[in-house]
Amino acid sequence: MSDWTGGYVADIVYTHGYYAELNPQRLKLAFLMAGHVFPEVGTACELGFGQGVSTNVHAAASVTQWYGTDFNPAQAGYAQELAAASGAHARLYDEAFEDFANRSDLPEFDFICLHGIWSWINDANRQVIIDFIRRKLKVGGVVYISYNTQPGWAAMAPLRDLLAEHAQVMGAQGSGIVPRIDAALDFASRLLAGGAAYGRANPGVAKRLEAIGKQDRQYVAHEYFNRHWVPMSFAKMAEWLDAAKLTYATSASYLDHVDSINFNADQQQMLKELQDRMFRETVRDFMVNQQFRKDYWVRGARQLAPLEQQEQLRRQRFVLVRAPDRITLAVSGALGEANMQENVYRPILARLAGFQPFSLGELQEEMKSEGIAAGAVLQAIVILIGKGVLEPVQDAALIDAAHPTTRRLNRKLCEQARHTDTVSVLASPVTGGGLSLGRVDRLYLLARANGAANTEDAARFIVDALTAAGQNLVKDGKALDLREAALAEGIRIVKSMDEQLLPLLTALRIDC
Repeated sequence: MSDWTGGYVADIVYTHGYYAELNPQRLKLAFLMAGHVFPEVGTACELGFGQGVSTNVHAAASVTQWYGTDFNPAQAGYAQELAAASGAHARLYDEAFEDFANRSDLPEFDFICLHGIWSWINDANRQVIIDFIRRKLKVGGVVYISYNTQPGWAAMAPLRDLLAEHAQVMGAQGSGIVPRIDAALDFASRLLAGGAAYGRANPGVAKRLEAIGKQDRQYVAHEYFNRHWVPMSFAKMAEWLDAAKLTYATSASYLDHVDSINFNADQQQMLKELQDRMFRETVRDFMVNQQFRKDYWVRGARQLAPLEQQEQLRRQRFVLVRAPDRITLAVSGALGEANMQENVYRPILARLAGFQPFSLGELQEEMKSEGIAAGAVLQAIVILIGKGVLEPVQDAALIDAAHPTTRRLNRKLCEQARHTDTVSVLASPVTGGGLSLGRVDRLYLLARANGAANTEDAARFIVDALTAAGQNLVKDGKALDLREAALAEGIRIVKSMDEQLLPLLTALRIDC
């Protein structure tokens, strides 16, 4: 491995994932629920942006000026290509953290984001990041940081180290990272199957190893095979961030805000008895055996007055981002899967079915006639966002300003769907973020944008694009090899999308 990697996996690129927690609209609502003053995000930065999908989506879908760096030039090159296509003027570089941090042309930031990267770098780079935050984060600014944590990794960490060591010392030189990953996973499986005492003492690790073996190798390489990998406790993270004058604000995972799906009655009472907020977070992690945290930290936390908090919450608007008939009334928390109350959620989902933005206050007033209390409506909103079926909405002026850049970015991503299926998200100026869409969905949108005159033309475009890429439509689990069968299925799909998907895309102003 070459020296410029600093121990980080660089011979395979990272996945093209999208992470909604980086959306400033998500930040705003999380702070409101916690009763904190939130910053209006004019400038934002992502350190270690991977393929840059999240950065580019949020730059295109808002008026926020985004900056960022990722030391891998292949990843930075793709991110820059997306930025050029959208015209959002995101400033994205392929510099090491230290070089980027010392640039003289960077502004101060309202929002700095680190998704996962903290767990995979050495302490020297962590110190560079802390110094950067200390110098470049505005007073009142927010840091989003997600990271592997204890105690959820306590049992698995030794096996992770074994996997990485095997790949380094036993893998065939020059074979590439994927064969070395496969060999390491096979070795660890045989070790546990052979009756290793470690496996008997930690019975859950075999299932986790099996799950890792089924994951995408791009993800596995970056998640488990970096030279520097440290699952850090919340208390240790707080020590690091204290040097940048940061204090914990709230969780970026919306379902974390609903105690009833995560803690039993005794646990909830124990948490209420803990006066120290930071220690309470540590105890929460033990209660749920936390493996991965997603948190917002703030420089200079300020509390909203209760009345101001309620007024701002009631003004916040939301929009449904999935057809109501595709939403299951179940939610998964630390306690497992829980059923959602039909008498609460059915009326709310019926009200939202038209995909038109609404305010919390409006919904609370309308739900009074259904006997649903204001607090229950707010909790329902939080859970629906946590399930990924509801999103906060930007102000109308921001939606209009962002629409041209989202259209250009979406055009680029839809065109890419003709060749690859790596990016499964398009940008919405309404939510300021991304909507997950399948390859056929994106090809459908491209067909309509290219002037497909009727249903059959759109279906033919989709089938031809997939055929050219060596793929087929699938029906009942079987690939449709015959063109006539594929075209018939394509026509059925397009008709369904005209009825169900197009109204949603139109409401979210997702076009290309």
